[in-house]
Amino acid sequence: MPTVVITGANRGIGLEFARQYAADGWRVIATCRSPEKAPAELTGADGVEVRGLDVADFAGVEAFGKAVADTPVDLFINNAGVYGKRGAQAFGAIDADAWMEVLKVNTIAPVKMVEALLPALQKADGAKIAILSSKVGSVADNGSGGNYAYRTSKAAVNMVGKNLALELGDIPVLLLHPGWVRTDMGGPNGLIDTAESVSGLRKVIGDAGPDQSGHFYDYAGKEIPW
Repeated sequence: MPTVVITGANRGIGLEFARQYAADGWRVIATCRSPEKAPAELTGADGVEVRGLDVADFAGVEAFGKAVADTPVDLFINNAGVYGKRGAQAFGAIDADAWMEVLKVNTIAPVKMVEALLPALQKADGAKIAILSSKVGSVADNGSGGNYAYRTSKAAVNMVGKNLALELGDIPVLLLHPGWVRTDMGGPNGLIDTAESVSGLRKVIGDAGPDQSGHFYDYAGKEIPW
């Protein structure tokens, strides 16, 4: 039975990842900040173990890594992320403290999670790492500006993933754009639902090998320019 660790698994894309992998017989270690508030769909699912984890609490991240260090982790999905204050990301109205919090969660936390989980990943045969990024982090695709905190956090996490791909070598690292999904973050006008997004992302992850490591793909498997 393969094992997947998913951050931010209590709602949206993370919850759908947990649901789909559990349905396929995986052991799912689903993390979220408030497990007591997690939906019954997650806490009551067969094969799912819900653990409390705030990815911005780096001492907690280290402790989590130690707690699962003896468990071979076949896949780590860094899904947890924040958008930040919507009214504080426009030029002329920047909230620097809020921006720093977005960078902490979206850019630094993924590195700390991989550091913490590396012993468990190295125990698995053919482990992989998937980091949820966003197309708005593409410099080449930016045609509108705005959203300074979120855009820069995703552009930066793309570099994090590229670095990890080079440094970890035999563990493929993927940067993934889930599409514009109808979630709390994506809003009701998203173009796809979580089931379609996650089904596509799972195929990209499942098909990935060393040649795909350090690359940036959308949920349909199309490579996105940096």
